[in-house]
Amino acid sequence: MNLVLIGYRGTGKSHVGKLLAERLGMTRVVMDDEIERRAGMSTNEIVAKWGWPKFREIETEIARELSGRDNLVIDTGGGVIERPENVASLRTNARLFWLKASVETIVSRIQSGTHRPALVAGKTFTEEVAEVLERRTPLYQEAADYVVETDALTPHQVVEAVIGLWQRKD
Repeated sequence: MNLVLIGYRGTGKSHVGKLLAERLGMTRVVMDDEIERRAGMSTNEIVAKWGWPKFREIETEIARELSGRDNLVIDTGGGVIERPENVASLRTNARLFWLKASVETIVSRIQSGTHRPALVAGKTFTEEVAEVLERRTPLYQEAADYVVETDALTPHQVVEAVIGLWQRKD
């Protein structure tokens, strides 16, 4: 069984994923790193050369491949839920945890590290986050087996919350 972290950038997936893998003795897979490795270039270069659709195609291939593996903590990219086939693949052998945060929290966490291409043209960073999050929230909600609000929690508290839910028998 795999543990999959979904959520927007800045909700804690990478940090929490690393801590979870260590605590649970599982292998951590960062989907964005796998996409970049497969393409042989950075996300920025993929998007500049082929656009977001190509990035999403590679993401779908990797989601399908990961569903056939076991004992993974999978740190997904924020947009993985935009394709229903990705969610279907990932949930084959997993529980999905939505790490959720407010627009304000997300912006405060990631505004200085915006090394990703824009998802919405002509908007301020905060407007982009709000717009994309509004569109994706129902998708995260539908995909998630569990939701962990990360706004007021430290990464270690998020890990404890996820592990508590992970170990439930429901």
